[in-house]
Amino acid sequence: MKAVVCSQLGIGHAAVREVAQPELTQDGVRIRVAAAGVSFANLLVIEGKHQNRWDPPFTPGTEVAGEVLECGALVARFKPGDRIVAAVKTGGFAEQVVVPERTVFALPPEVDEVAAVQFPTIYGTAYGALAWRARLRPGETLLVHGAAGGSGLAAIEIGKHLGARVIATAGSAQKLQAARDHGADVLVNYRDGGFRDAVLDATAGRGADVIFDPVGGPTFDESLRCIAPEGRIIPMGFAGGSIPQIPANIVLVKNIEVIGIYWGYYLGWARQAPPADMQEKVRSAFAEMLDWTARGILKPRTFATYPLAEFRKALDAISSRDVIGRVALVPNA
Repeated sequence: MKAVVCSQLGIGHAAVREVAQPELTQDGVRIRVAAAGVSFANLLVIEGKHQNRWDPPFTPGTEVAGEVLECGALVARFKPGDRIVAAVKTGGFAEQVVVPERTVFALPPEVDEVAAVQFPTIYGTAYGALAWRARLRPGETLLVHGAAGGSGLAAIEIGKHLGARVIATAGSAQKLQAARDHGADVLVNYRDGGFRDAVLDATAGRGADVIFDPVGGPTFDESLRCIAPEGRIIPMGFAGGSIPQIPANIVLVKNIEVIGIYWGYYLGWARQAPPADMQEKVRSAFAEMLDWTARGILKPRTFATYPLAEFRKALDAISSRDVIGRVALVPNA
Protein backbone atom coordinates (compact mmCIF):
# COMPACT_ATOMS: atom_id res chain seq x y z
CA MET A 1 0.00 0.00 0.00
CA LYS A 2 1.00 3.65 -0.35
CA ALA A 3 1.60 5.99 2.60
CA VAL A 4 3.29 9.28 3.38
CA VAL A 5 6.50 8.43 5.25
CA CYS A 6 8.64 10.90 7.19
CA SER A 7 12.13 9.39 7.09
CA GLN A 8 13.42 12.30 9.18
CA LEU A 9 11.79 15.28 10.86
CA GLY A 10 11.01 18.08 8.43
CA ILE A 11 8.64 18.39 5.48
CA GLY A 12 11.56 17.97 3.09
CA HIS A 13 12.02 14.40 4.31
CA ALA A 14 8.39 13.33 3.75
CA ALA A 15 7.45 11.33 0.64
CA VAL A 16 4.83 8.88 -0.60
CA ARG A 17 6.25 5.37 -0.47
CA GLU A 18 5.16 1.79 -0.93
CA VAL A 19 5.00 0.18 2.53
CA ALA A 20 3.76 -3.02 4.13
CA GLN A 21 0.19 -3.13 5.40
CA PRO A 22 -0.08 -2.46 9.16
CA GLU A 23 -0.49 -5.57 11.25
CA LEU A 24 -4.01 -6.31 12.47
CA THR A 25 -4.22 -6.40 16.28
CA GLN A 26 -6.79 -8.32 18.31
CA ASP A 27 -8.70 -5.14 19.15
CA GLY A 28 -7.92 -3.50 15.81
CA VAL A 29 -10.08 -2.43 12.89
CA ARG A 30 -8.43 -2.35 9.47
CA ILE A 31 -9.75 0.62 7.50
CA ARG A 32 -9.60 1.44 3.81
CA VAL A 33 -8.99 5.17 4.03
CA ALA A 34 -11.41 7.13 1.85
CA ALA A 35 -10.34 10.48 3.33
CA ALA A 36 -7.81 11.78 5.85
CA GLY A 37 -7.93 15.15 7.56
CA VAL A 38 -5.01 17.57 7.17
CA SER A 39 -4.36 20.10 9.91
CA PHE A 40 -1.83 22.59 11.24
CA ALA A 41 -1.08 20.03 13.97
CA ASN A 42 0.02 17.55 11.28
CA LEU A 43 2.49 20.11 9.99
CA LEU A 44 3.88 20.62 13.49
CA VAL A 45 4.24 16.86 14.00
CA ILE A 46 6.15 16.49 10.73
CA GLU A 47 8.49 19.31 11.78
CA GLY A 48 8.93 17.84 15.27
CA LYS A 49 7.35 20.90 16.91
CA HIS A 50 4.18 19.32 18.33
CA GLN A 51 3.77 18.07 21.90
CA ASN A 52 3.08 14.64 20.39
CA ARG A 53 6.39 13.50 18.92
CA TRP A 54 7.20 10.46 16.83
CA ASP A 55 10.57 8.96 16.05
CA PRO A 56 11.15 8.63 12.28
CA PRO A 57 10.21 6.84 10.20
CA PHE A 58 6.50 7.49 10.75
CA THR A 59 3.33 8.28 8.84
CA PRO A 60 1.42 11.38 10.01
CA GLY A 61 -2.35 11.80 10.12
CA THR A 62 -4.83 11.53 12.98
CA GLU A 63 -8.29 11.66 11.35
CA VAL A 64 -9.64 9.16 8.84
CA ALA A 65 -12.93 7.98 7.43
CA GLY A 66 -13.65 5.03 5.19
CA GLU A 67 -14.70 1.39 5.13
CA VAL A 68 -13.91 -1.48 7.48
CA LEU A 69 -11.89 -4.17 5.69
CA GLU A 70 -11.10 -6.54 8.54
CA CYS A 71 -11.57 -6.83 12.30
CA GLY A 72 -9.47 -8.34 15.06
CA ALA A 73 -10.77 -11.21 17.18
CA LEU A 74 -11.86 -8.95 20.06
CA VAL A 75 -13.75 -6.41 17.95
CA ALA A 76 -17.50 -6.55 18.64
CA ARG A 77 -19.05 -3.37 17.24
CA PHE A 78 -17.92 -3.47 13.60
CA LYS A 79 -17.76 -5.80 10.63
CA PRO A 80 -16.25 -5.61 7.12
CA GLY A 81 -18.16 -3.19 4.91
CA ASP A 82 -19.17 -0.79 7.70
CA ARG A 83 -18.71 2.93 7.06
CA ILE A 84 -16.73 4.50 9.89
CA VAL A 85 -14.78 7.51 11.07
CA ALA A 86 -11.79 7.09 13.36
CA ALA A 87 -9.26 8.94 15.47
CA VAL A 88 -5.73 7.69 14.86
CA LYS A 89 -2.64 8.34 16.96
CA THR A 90 -0.58 8.43 13.77
CA GLY A 91 -0.68 6.79 10.35
CA GLY A 92 -3.70 8.39 8.70
CA PHE A 93 -1.93 9.62 5.54
CA ALA A 94 -2.14 6.17 3.96
CA GLU A 95 -4.36 3.88 1.92
CA GLN A 96 -4.98 1.69 4.96
CA VAL A 97 -4.65 2.03 8.71
CA VAL A 98 -5.35 -0.20 11.71
CA VAL A 99 -7.11 1.54 14.60
CA PRO A 100 -8.14 0.27 18.06
CA GLU A 101 -11.90 -0.27 18.21
CA ARG A 102 -12.31 2.26 21.03
CA THR A 103 -11.54 5.20 18.68
CA VAL A 104 -13.65 3.99 15.74
CA PHE A 105 -17.18 5.35 15.35
CA ALA A 106 -20.10 4.45 13.09
CA LEU A 107 -20.70 6.89 10.24
CA PRO A 108 -24.32 7.65 9.29
CA PRO A 109 -25.15 7.28 5.57
CA GLU A 110 -26.04 11.00 5.38
CA VAL A 111 -22.46 12.08 6.24
CA ASP A 112 -19.80 11.70 3.55
CA GLU A 113 -16.24 10.65 4.37
CA VAL A 114 -14.57 13.95 3.48
CA ALA A 115 -16.82 15.85 5.88
CA ALA A 116 -16.48 13.13 8.52
CA VAL A 117 -12.70 13.52 8.94
CA GLN A 118 -13.34 16.79 10.78
CA PHE A 119 -14.89 14.98 13.74
CA PRO A 120 -12.18 12.80 15.36
CA THR A 121 -10.19 15.81 16.62
CA ILE A 122 -11.62 19.13 15.36
CA TYR A 123 -15.31 18.82 16.23
CA GLY A 124 -14.54 16.41 19.04
CA THR A 125 -12.21 18.91 20.70
CA ALA A 126 -14.67 21.78 20.26
CA TYR A 127 -17.44 19.65 21.78
CA GLY A 128 -15.32 18.56 24.73
CA ALA A 129 -13.99 22.07 25.30
CA LEU A 130 -17.36 23.82 25.26
CA ALA A 131 -19.81 21.24 26.58
CA TRP A 132 -17.63 19.36 29.08
CA ARG A 133 -14.79 21.62 30.17
CA ALA A 134 -16.16 25.18 29.88
CA ARG A 135 -19.74 24.19 30.73
CA LEU A 136 -21.11 26.66 28.17
CA ARG A 137 -24.67 27.62 29.06
CA PRO A 138 -27.56 28.95 26.93
CA GLY A 139 -27.52 32.74 26.81
CA GLU A 140 -23.79 33.08 27.48
CA THR A 141 -21.43 34.90 25.11
CA LEU A 142 -18.80 32.79 23.37
CA LEU A 143 -15.80 34.50 21.75
CA VAL A 144 -14.16 32.38 19.02
CA HIS A 145 -10.75 33.32 17.62
CA GLY A 146 -9.41 31.98 14.33
CA ALA A 147 -13.06 31.73 13.44
CA ALA A 148 -12.66 30.68 9.80
CA GLY A 149 -10.33 27.76 10.50
CA GLY A 150 -11.61 24.24 11.03
CA SER A 151 -11.47 24.56 14.82
CA GLY A 152 -13.10 27.98 14.80
CA LEU A 153 -16.01 27.01 12.56
CA ALA A 154 -16.61 23.88 14.65
CA ALA A 155 -16.66 25.97 17.84
CA ILE A 156 -19.09 28.47 16.32
CA GLU A 157 -21.52 25.75 15.25
CA ILE A 158 -21.37 23.79 18.50
CA GLY A 159 -21.55 26.97 20.59
CA LYS A 160 -24.63 28.13 18.71
CA HIS A 161 -26.32 24.76 19.09
CA LEU A 162 -25.61 24.88 22.83
CA GLY A 163 -27.46 28.21 22.97
CA ALA A 164 -24.63 30.75 23.10
CA ARG A 165 -24.35 34.12 21.41
CA VAL A 166 -21.16 33.91 19.34
CA ILE A 167 -18.64 36.67 18.62
CA ALA A 168 -16.15 35.65 15.90
CA THR A 169 -12.77 37.19 15.13
CA ALA A 170 -10.85 36.77 11.89
CA GLY A 171 -8.52 38.77 9.64
CA SER A 172 -10.50 39.31 6.44
CA ALA A 173 -13.99 40.03 5.20
CA GLN A 174 -14.08 36.65 3.43
CA LYS A 175 -13.21 34.77 6.60
CA LEU A 176 -15.74 36.73 8.63
CA GLN A 177 -18.44 35.93 6.09
CA ALA A 178 -17.62 32.25 6.51
CA ALA A 179 -18.04 32.67 10.27
CA ARG A 180 -21.40 34.37 9.64
CA ASP A 181 -22.46 31.54 7.33
CA HIS A 182 -21.80 29.05 10.13
CA GLY A 183 -23.78 30.96 12.74
CA ALA A 184 -21.69 33.75 14.27
CA ASP A 185 -23.77 36.67 15.60
CA VAL A 186 -21.08 39.36 15.85
CA LEU A 187 -18.09 39.70 13.50
CA VAL A 188 -14.81 41.40 14.43
CA ASN A 189 -11.88 41.98 12.07
CA TYR A 190 -8.89 42.01 14.41
CA ARG A 191 -6.82 43.80 11.76
CA ASP A 192 -8.90 46.92 12.40
CA GLY A 193 -7.15 47.49 15.72
CA GLY A 194 -7.64 44.42 17.85
CA PHE A 195 -10.87 43.04 19.25
CA ARG A 196 -11.08 44.06 22.92
CA ASP A 197 -13.18 47.17 22.44
CA ALA A 198 -15.50 45.47 19.96
CA VAL A 199 -16.14 42.58 22.39
CA LEU A 200 -16.82 44.95 25.27
CA ASP A 201 -19.15 47.04 23.09
CA ALA A 202 -21.03 43.93 21.98
CA THR A 203 -21.52 42.78 25.59
CA ALA A 204 -22.39 46.15 27.18
CA GLY A 205 -18.99 46.20 28.90
CA ARG A 206 -19.29 42.78 30.52
CA GLY A 207 -17.00 40.78 28.23
CA ALA A 208 -17.16 37.22 26.92
CA ASP A 209 -18.21 34.40 29.24
CA VAL A 210 -16.23 31.75 27.34
CA ILE A 211 -13.26 32.32 25.00
CA PHE A 212 -12.12 29.65 22.54
CA ASP A 213 -8.56 30.48 21.51
CA PRO A 214 -6.61 28.35 19.00
CA VAL A 215 -4.26 31.27 18.26
CA GLY A 216 -2.40 32.03 21.49
CA GLY A 217 0.31 34.68 21.80
CA PRO A 218 -0.94 38.30 21.86
CA THR A 219 -4.48 37.07 21.09
CA PHE A 220 -4.60 35.28 24.43
CA ASP A 221 -3.22 38.35 26.22
CA GLU A 222 -5.84 40.64 24.70
CA SER A 223 -8.57 38.10 25.50
CA LEU A 224 -7.82 38.52 29.19
CA ARG A 225 -8.75 42.19 28.78
CA CYS A 226 -12.27 41.41 27.52
CA ILE A 227 -13.27 38.36 29.54
CA ALA A 228 -16.30 38.55 31.82
CA PRO A 229 -16.12 38.03 35.59
CA GLU A 230 -16.14 34.27 36.25
CA GLY A 231 -15.37 33.76 32.57
CA ARG A 232 -13.57 30.74 31.17
CA ILE A 233 -10.81 30.88 28.57
CA ILE A 234 -9.66 27.79 26.70
CA PRO A 235 -6.19 27.93 25.07
CA MET A 236 -6.76 25.49 22.21
CA GLY A 237 -3.49 25.88 20.35
CA PHE A 238 -0.78 28.29 19.36
CA ALA A 239 -1.21 29.01 15.65
CA GLY A 240 0.03 32.55 16.36
CA GLY A 241 3.46 31.11 17.00
CA SER A 242 4.03 31.72 20.72
CA ILE A 243 2.78 30.14 23.92
CA PRO A 244 1.36 32.77 26.27
CA GLN A 245 2.49 33.11 29.87
CA ILE A 246 -0.61 33.21 32.05
CA PRO A 247 -0.58 36.07 34.59
CA ALA A 248 -1.92 34.56 37.80
CA ASN A 249 -2.81 38.00 39.19
CA ILE A 250 -5.38 38.54 36.43
CA VAL A 251 -6.83 35.07 36.99
CA LEU A 252 -7.19 36.00 40.67
CA VAL A 253 -8.57 39.53 40.30
CA LYS A 254 -11.08 38.69 37.56
CA ASN A 255 -12.28 35.41 39.11
CA ILE A 256 -11.65 33.61 35.82
CA GLU A 257 -10.68 30.09 34.83
CA VAL A 258 -8.01 29.07 32.34
CA ILE A 259 -9.11 25.65 31.13
CA GLY A 260 -6.99 23.10 29.34
CA ILE A 261 -8.23 20.31 27.12
CA TYR A 262 -6.22 17.53 25.53
CA TRP A 263 -8.77 15.56 23.50
CA GLY A 264 -6.36 12.66 23.25
CA TYR A 265 -6.87 12.04 26.98
CA TYR A 266 -10.52 11.17 26.36
CA LEU A 267 -9.49 8.92 23.47
CA GLY A 268 -7.11 7.01 25.74
CA TRP A 269 -3.90 8.42 24.27
CA ALA A 270 -2.49 10.01 27.42
CA ARG A 271 -0.15 8.28 29.84
CA GLN A 272 -2.86 8.30 32.48
CA ALA A 273 -5.99 6.42 31.44
CA PRO A 274 -9.35 8.22 31.54
CA PRO A 275 -12.14 6.99 33.83
CA ALA A 276 -13.71 3.65 32.93
CA ASP A 277 -16.95 5.25 31.74
CA MET A 278 -15.20 7.72 29.43
CA GLN A 279 -15.20 5.40 26.42
CA GLU A 280 -19.01 5.31 26.41
CA LYS A 281 -19.18 9.07 27.02
CA VAL A 282 -16.96 9.73 23.99
CA ARG A 283 -18.97 7.29 21.88
CA SER A 284 -22.19 9.09 22.84
CA ALA A 285 -20.64 12.46 21.97
CA PHE A 286 -19.66 11.25 18.50
CA ALA A 287 -23.10 9.75 17.91
CA GLU A 288 -24.68 13.05 18.94
CA MET A 289 -22.40 15.20 16.75
CA LEU A 290 -22.83 12.97 13.71
CA ASP A 291 -26.60 12.98 14.23
CA TRP A 292 -26.52 16.79 14.32
CA THR A 293 -24.61 16.67 11.04
CA ALA A 294 -27.05 14.25 9.43
CA ARG A 295 -29.84 16.66 10.42
CA GLY A 296 -28.01 19.67 8.94
CA ILE A 297 -27.26 21.38 12.27
CA LEU A 298 -23.50 21.03 11.85
CA LYS A 299 -22.09 21.73 8.39
CA PRO A 300 -18.39 20.81 8.15
CA ARG A 301 -16.76 23.01 5.53
CA THR A 302 -14.16 21.53 3.17
CA PHE A 303 -11.75 23.98 1.54
CA ALA A 304 -10.08 21.50 -0.81
CA THR A 305 -9.20 17.84 -1.30
CA TYR A 306 -5.96 16.42 -2.68
CA PRO A 307 -4.80 12.95 -3.73
CA LEU A 308 -2.21 11.32 -1.51
CA ALA A 309 0.56 12.12 -3.99
CA GLU A 310 -0.16 15.83 -3.52
CA PHE A 311 0.09 15.84 0.28
CA ARG A 312 2.65 18.66 0.08
CA LYS A 313 0.11 20.90 -1.66
CA ALA A 314 -2.36 20.14 1.13
CA LEU A 315 0.19 21.08 3.79
CA ASP A 316 1.20 24.20 1.84
CA ALA A 317 -2.43 25.28 1.80
CA ILE A 318 -2.56 24.89 5.58
CA SER A 319 0.66 26.83 6.14
CA SER A 320 -0.53 29.69 3.89
CA ARG A 321 -3.26 30.53 6.47
CA ASP A 322 -5.69 31.11 3.58
CA VAL A 323 -7.75 27.98 4.26
CA ILE A 324 -11.37 28.47 5.27
CA GLY A 325 -12.59 25.23 6.82
CA ARG A 326 -10.57 22.04 6.41
CA VAL A 327 -8.34 20.29 3.90
CA ALA A 328 -8.47 16.55 3.26
CA LEU A 329 -6.43 13.90 1.47
CA VAL A 330 -8.32 11.40 -0.67
CA PRO A 331 -5.86 8.49 -1.08
CA ASN A 332 -7.65 6.69 -3.92
CA ALA A 333 -8.52 9.78 -5.98
